[in-house]
Amino acid sequence: MSLLPENAKKIEVEGSSLEFYTYTIGENIYFQFDSSMTGPPEPMVNAMVGLNLVTDKNKKLVMINHKSPGGLIAKIGENYDIEESILADGKVKLIFSYKDGDSEKADLSDKTCG
Repeated sequence: MSLLPENAKKIEVEGSSLEFYTYTIGENIYFQFDSSMTGPPEPMVNAMVGLNLVTDKNKKLVMINHKSPGGLIAKIGENYDIEESILADGKVKLIFSYKDGDSEKADLSDKTCG
């Protein structure tokens, strides 16, 4: 997978259908997956599984997707801080961060789109 730091390690994430990697930058632990070559429901399923790893402010989920995942953001957007950027190749990079008082309210069991 591109865009991974040299210290990234592949990890097993229960319920995922894509490869997940973890790495540390400063005090933050990142979990990253790339759903840019997949179609529904894989981006949603893997994002919801990955968000279960974001249990405090120092853990972040990085999602690389072919477009902004509107259905996902509509579902959990108020539960996480989300940074979205467009990469040089046109893919979208999203970083989901823990939001005190809101992240624990997210319903991560509903992995359907729409």
